[in-house]
Amino acid sequence: MTVFYWVMGVLIVGTLLPSVLYLLLYAVTGEAACATRARVLWNISRVFALLGFNLLIWGHVAVGLWDIWRM
Repeated sequence: MTVFYWVMGVLIVGTLLPSVLYLLLYAVTGEAACATRARVLWNISRVFALLGFNLLIWGHVAVGLWDIWRM
């Protein structure tokens, strides 16, 4: 599970930080392309966060069912 947490953390932070950077660039310059990139990276970051949450929940469900049926 530790590897899973690290991979998901790197994916989420790796898209969240550039999103914040592009949002700041948009606030400073007013360039529409920066706003578009910030929005896309923010959406990708949300997808990774929700994917990680879903995998975590269903992983625990699968392990619980495996433990029940193994007995």
